[in-house]
Amino acid sequence: MSKIIFYEERNFQGRSYECDTDCPDMYPHFSRCNSIRVESGCWILYERPNYSGFQYVLTRGEYPEYQRWMGYNDIIRSCRTFSYKSGGSYRIRIYDRTDFQGQMMEFSNDCKSIHQSFQCRSIHSCNAVEGYWTFYEQPSYQGRQYFLPPGEYRKFSDWGAICATVGSFCRIIDF
Repeated sequence: MSKIIFYEERNFQGRSYECDTDCPDMYPHFSRCNSIRVESGCWILYERPNYSGFQYVLTRGEYPEYQRWMGYNDIIRSCRTFSYKSGGSYRIRIYDRTDFQGQMMEFSNDCKSIHQSFQCRSIHSCNAVEGYWTFYEQPSYQGRQYFLPPGEYRKFSDWGAICATVGSFCRIIDF
């Protein structure tokens, strides 16, 4: 079972809202979110209702201010939880062109810098063969995040990006 607590103020102050299931519209519960406590499970938070807009992938822990989860502001409008068998395998294939064309590399571990590891600045398609992954727009796991469950992504918009810029990625391993 997953559980997350949203707080309107920083440092876990102000009104709070506990959630243990997917929620497509959080506005009725709070108007802003400045801190979060993830007590169990893994969560994807979205800046817009109905699981759209910028994404934030959070695992168990405390986030006393929105910058700690790399938020650009204090707006969270929907969330969903997911689970994965801990200790499972991880494999992802990345391509520098759409539809799984061009240069390909396969990874089973985190990648702190796409440019250094892949000799490319963009990923245009990928196949998350096993495990759950997070893409980041910048190296060193910074910038906008994109959640990738197992599946095929023929173009960058399939994982919710507006451009093919991916600077780093990591496995989601804290379940």
